[in-house]
Amino acid sequence: MSGPGGRDGAAGPDTEDLLIVGAGGFARETAQAVRDAAAADLRLGRAPRLRLAGHLDDDPALHGRDVDGTPVLGGCDLARARPAARVVVCVGSPRDYGVRARLVRRLALPESRYATVVHPTAAVSASSVLGAGSVLLAHCVLTAAVRLGSHVAVMPHVVLTHDDTVGDFATLASGVRLGGGVRLGRGAYVGAGALVREYTTVGAWSLTGMGSTVLADVPPGEVWAGSPARRLRAAGGPALEELRADESETGRGPETRMGSTAG
Repeated sequence: MSGPGGRDGAAGPDTEDLLIVGAGGFARETAQAVRDAAAADLRLGRAPRLRLAGHLDDDPALHGRDVDGTPVLGGCDLARARPAARVVVCVGSPRDYGVRARLVRRLALPESRYATVVHPTAAVSASSVLGAGSVLLAHCVLTAAVRLGSHVAVMPHVVLTHDDTVGDFATLASGVRLGGGVRLGRGAYVGAGALVREYTTVGAWSLTGMGSTVLADVPPGEVWAGSPARRLRAAGGPALEELRADESETGRGPETRMGSTAG
């Protein structure tokens, strides 16, 4: 692979290698964001901040193959054998949105190893704070005093408005819109095109269906959908396991846990 952001692309003394954990859709989108950021840096006459070193994935059938021109170097645990490289974990889906948290625990890397990837078309206000390991894809907007936790996935065309707080491991699928002052709990998954009313709380490890309109607080560990959104059922087993683990760690009962936020 060659060109901006590639293994042999332009780099400077401060350019760091990046390992993307995962080789599926989210990982591929993140790789493209890194390439686009590198190209934007080069157009401005500066060295890229990150250079793609490769994907890591536990599927042995992928090892040695290229994904969109970027090699799959081996399993996820290889991240520990490359201490000089930065890492971002890009896995998860509505079927299992707890997998990102499980992988981060398994890798047990220091926070300093995790990169934050921001697409050059994203608009992030100076008053907003981004946690380690988070990814912001194309054309998302953080307007004012938004606080994003660690390992948060923000898909294209998401809008986070003033004073929104997003917990660690949350996922905002494409086209989500949060009104001002929304609190999105740790590990929550908000489906594509969902709208969340201002000053609403969306609970930890909950799932909000695509296209939903959330007008009331969503409790932790539940699936809500519709317009207006209503409870459908409890969340799936992996999400409930994460919720129980969080409750055990805090020593408190069911709650909306925001998780840590940077800053």
